[in-house]
Amino acid sequence: MVITKDLSRLGRDYIETGEYIEKWFPEQNVRYVSVTDGIDTFANNNGNNDIAPFKSILNDMYSKDLSKKIKTALSTMQKQGKWVGGKTALGYIRDPNDKNHLIICEEETETVKTIFNMVVNGNGINQIRNYLNKNKIPTANQLRYNKPSFWENKAIKNILTNQVYIGNTVQNKRSRISYKNRKLRANPKEEWVIVENTHEPIIDKVTFEKVQKMNISQKYQRNEKKNHYLLDGLLICYECKHKIGVKNGRNRHRYMVCNYYRKNSKVGLCTSHGFSYDELEEKIVKYIKELFSNIDREKLKLDIENDKAKYDYNEMLKKLEMGIKLTQDNLDKMYIDKLNNKVSETMYERISQKLINEIKEKEEEYIRIKELNKGGNREDDKEIEKTVKDFLSLENPTPELMKVIINEIEVHQDKQIDINFNFKKLKKFLDQSSHF
Repeated sequence: MVITKDLSRLGRDYIETGEYIEKWFPEQNVRYVSVTDGIDTFANNNGNNDIAPFKSILNDMYSKDLSKKIKTALSTMQKQGKWVGGKTALGYIRDPNDKNHLIICEEETETVKTIFNMVVNGNGINQIRNYLNKNKIPTANQLRYNKPSFWENKAIKNILTNQVYIGNTVQNKRSRISYKNRKLRANPKEEWVIVENTHEPIIDKVTFEKVQKMNISQKYQRNEKKNHYLLDGLLICYECKHKIGVKNGRNRHRYMVCNYYRKNSKVGLCTSHGFSYDELEEKIVKYIKELFSNIDREKLKLDIENDKAKYDYNEMLKKLEMGIKLTQDNLDKMYIDKLNNKVSETMYERISQKLINEIKEKEEEYIRIKELNKGGNREDDKEIEKTVKDFLSLENPTPELMKVIINEIEVHQDKQIDINFNFKKLKKFLDQSSHF
C-alpha cells in the first residue's frame, strides 16, 4: 500500500503518475491512497478516482509554470552580471556578504597565474599538466573537498579559456533539456550570457588574448593526440582557407592534405595539396633562423619605442572577407550543380549546410577581430626580443613557440608558401620576403 497526502506528492509528471496508478500499481496488486484528494484505487465506486488524471495534468502544469518563473528570475540575474552558478572557478569563491558576487581566493590564485605564465613562456598543455602533477600542486577538488585527484588536460584547457579570469561573468553555457529532464546540454555561443567587469580579474586582458591565440590549435585536439608535429594548427590552404592536416605515409614519411578536399573530394571544391610535410618543416625552421639572425635589433627596439606595434588585425580581417566570399562562391556553385543534376539533393543539403555554418563562423570571427582592432592591442618590445632569442637558442623549436612567432602558414597549390607572422613590427624589419 502507498499513501500520500495528495496526488502531487506521488508525482507532478502526469505521464509517469498515470503509468503508476493505471498500470504498475494494479499489476503489482498495490493499493494507492491520496488522503486530501479522496483517491483510493481499491474503492471501485469512488468517483474521485475518475478525476485523478485531470488533477495530474494540473499538477504538471503547476510544475511547468514554476520552472518558467525560476528560469526567468535566473536569466534576469545573469544579465545583471550576478553569479547564479554552482561550483566557482579555481581562484574564486562566493562573497560571504553577497552570494551572487565572486571574490578572489588568494590560496588558489597562484595556481591560475602559474598556468597562464607557463603558456606565455611557450609550454604546452601536456607540459603544464606534468609540471602541476610532479610538483603536487593541488587541484580544486583537493583544496575544497579534500578529494584525491590529479590534473588533466581538460581542466587546464578550461582554465585557459575561461573569461572569468579577466573579470567577466559567463553563464548559460548549459541548460536542462526540460523541467522534466534533469540532463544538461551545451547551449550555442550566441545564447551565452556574458557580462564584463563584474568582479576583480586575476589575469590582464592582453595576456588572456595572447593565450587564446597561442592555444588555438588545442581546440582541435583530444587530450592525448597520437601524432604531434611542429607546425600543428598553423597550416592553411591558400585556395580554400581551410586547415591542412598531416598524414603518415610509407616509411614514416609525412605528407600534407587539405581537410576541405579530403572531406569533399568527390565534389572537387579544392585540391589535395599533398606535398611533403617533413621537407616543409625543415625549410621553414631554416628560413626563420636565417631571418632572425639578420634582424637589426637596435633599429627594431628604437622603432618600437617610438611607435608601439599592434597585431595586424586589418590583414586578418581582409583574409576573413576573402574566405567568406570564397565559401559563398562555393555555395553558389553547388546550387548550380544541383540545378544541372550534377549533384544529388541529399549531397547538396549536406554540403550546403556545412558551407553555411562555415560562413557563420567566419562572420563571427570577423566581428570579434574587428572589436579587438578597435581596442588596439599593443606589443611589447621586450617580448619580441625575448621571442627571437628563445627561438635562436633552441636546437629544436617547440610547437608552442612556433605559435608565438607565426599566425598561419598558407600553402599554395603550386607549392608556394606564405608565412604570416604575429608581430607587425617583426615583419617590417625582416630582410627577406615572407614567402618562398
